[in-house]
Amino acid sequence: MCDQIHFDDDQKDFESRGLVTRQQFGAIVGAGVAMLLPQVANAVTVKEEDVSITTPDGTADAYFVRPATGTGAAILVWPDIFGLRPAFRQMGKRLAESGYAVLVVNPFYRTKKAPTAPAGGATPIQEVMPMAQTLSATTHMTDAKAFVEWLDKQSSVNKNRKLGTQGYCMGGPMAFRTAAAMPARVGAVASFHGGGLVRDAADSPHIQAAKTKAQFLVAIAANDDSRAPTDKTVLKETFEKANLQAEIEVYEGAHGWCPPDSRVYSEPQAEKAWARLLALYGKALA
Repeated sequence: MCDQIHFDDDQKDFESRGLVTRQQFGAIVGAGVAMLLPQVANAVTVKEEDVSITTPDGTADAYFVRPATGTGAAILVWPDIFGLRPAFRQMGKRLAESGYAVLVVNPFYRTKKAPTAPAGGATPIQEVMPMAQTLSATTHMTDAKAFVEWLDKQSSVNKNRKLGTQGYCMGGPMAFRTAAAMPARVGAVASFHGGGLVRDAADSPHIQAAKTKAQFLVAIAANDDSRAPTDKTVLKETFEKANLQAEIEVYEGAHGWCPPDSRVYSEPQAEKAWARLLALYGKALA
């Protein structure tokens, strides 16, 4: 899950490398969702709404945003441990403005409706960890099936195109398992600073994902790589053995660099990840 998140260590690391000052770091935390993402070139007009989705365990709340006209390939977004919040709504809307039908889910719906983190990405990790510990490989799979099936019932989704899924932090394993749960439907999987992709267990996300036919983008945080330096090699070898296309790279950013309300948000690295994501979807979901 998110046992790889150590925000205090990340702050010290950023300061020591001159990437951010203590004052700037504090400004990032305080700015939260006021930090807007760059605009999409040639953005399409979108429709957005809050939706409720029936799952085997109850009713999940989610944010659905899609082009106002026509159809697009479906994208299922798994947030980080801080859950569905304004920052991830921004990120989902940006994808929709690029032509996709995007569902951003609240993975903690069994416990609490969104927002589940009062201060977004600046919420103390110990406040949200108990919710993350209620999830498992089983809930990942059952939720993934329910969310994909819901997407495929929407008139704005082009069912002739493969579906994409992306996850952040604890959402990385969820994205991998989405492909495993719906191998015939998922064509692209992206993980950004995903925690726990490689585990010493038969149901490890990387083992399950290797049984699919999807294409993968795995963006690893530099400090996560320092803590688990062999994971990138295991991922590369596993996907190569399965004859799956996979772009695996260690990014300079610290764990959590993508969401704009993160305490370690890095626009240059986030935009690099965004560009690679669009390249993946453009190739795998065409």
